[in-house]
Amino acid sequence: MTAPTGHALPTAELFKDAFRAHPAGIAVLTAQGPEGPVGLTASSVSSVSAEPPVLAFSVSTASSSAAALVQADTLVVHLLGADQLGIARLFAARGADRFGGAVDWHPLPSGEPLLTDAPWALRCRILHRLPVGGSMILAAEVLSIEQGTDDNIAPLVYHNRSYHRLDERSLLG
Repeated sequence: MTAPTGHALPTAELFKDAFRAHPAGIAVLTAQGPEGPVGLTASSVSSVSAEPPVLAFSVSTASSSAAALVQADTLVVHLLGADQLGIARLFAARGADRFGGAVDWHPLPSGEPLLTDAPWALRCRILHRLPVGGSMILAAEVLSIEQGTDDNIAPLVYHNRSYHRLDERSLLG
């Protein structure tokens, strides 16, 4: 048996270090903003409930894209695969022209931008907004789901400040 380690007081840096060691799936969130389509890359999307289908995510309130997403009534959550690394990087880059032709997309009949290469796209209606620190936590009800043509794409995850592809190996439990 090993001796317990000391308990460190939570600091912003220690908190960030802990979550850098915790991998997360990658999504791109898109909405129709007052001045056109907006979008950003997020690693905070998680399922909350299957019945009814509800998901949650957080965004920093510092960016203009996040502000438009937070104000939107509806948005699309695109769950990315490893083949969409370029899309993840594009939507994570500050000041990038995200809808200028570098990515295939079209507006849904309801107006939200749909990234056509995403393996999964979940159109959602915002249910709740909760400000916490410099972020906003949003809970959203899934209204419709579109599945891409290839259901065998390796997942794209973010871990320790970089993107990773998960392969077919898994831990057997």
